[in-house]
Amino acid sequence: MKILVIEDEPEMLENMVTSLQKEKYLVETATTFDDALDKVSIYEYDCILLDISLPGGNGLEILDQLKKLHKTEGVIIVSAKNSLDDKVAGLNLGADDYLAKPFHMAELHARVKSVLRRKKFEGSNEVVLNNVTIDPESHTVKVNGKDLPLNRKEFDVLLYLVTNKSRLVSKTALAEHVWGDQIDEADNFEFIYSQIKNLRKKLKDSQADIEIQAIYGIGYKLIAE
Repeated sequence: MKILVIEDEPEMLENMVTSLQKEKYLVETATTFDDALDKVSIYEYDCILLDISLPGGNGLEILDQLKKLHKTEGVIIVSAKNSLDDKVAGLNLGADDYLAKPFHMAELHARVKSVLRRKKFEGSNEVVLNNVTIDPESHTVKVNGKDLPLNRKEFDVLLYLVTNKSRLVSKTALAEHVWGDQIDEADNFEFIYSQIKNLRKKLKDSQADIEIQAIYGIGYKLIAE
């Protein structure tokens, strides 16, 4: 799961990023209004942690922009402003939750997991497709009740394709989501081909009733009939 942390206070930002990375999230950051606006406009995330007070602008304007772009990311406002007006304004603009500073990281994790379950997995802790069961929290996959060992990147690729089931996912979108925004600097996508090849073989060998279909020159689509 890919998370964007929009926060200008260095110590708070570092604590949040470190804590989320320990939970095996892919974490990107933005420290100014303009940087945050650029990232939410260009990239896709599973969850955005948004501070309201930012250098150069107000975080509520970013929420408004997400709404105008018809983005579906889960958004949690994380702010020292604990006024009712800010909370109501944020929720009215489409935020999914509001967390007032200071807070314990365990509470942040719980809020993030709750938003991800609602937005990505219809409130469930597991994703079930035919004979395949995926647990995003424990990073495990079972086929017909038996464990299917995957490395971290294989799991992330599979989960991203599953959350976009039956949709064509471009190679660029897949790379950005699983490997981070810095993937723009890569010369080619050979590393994606390798992960997809290994993942398809493991799914086939385990007799999984799902298939990763390659669309030549464009990307991939997960089929579960």
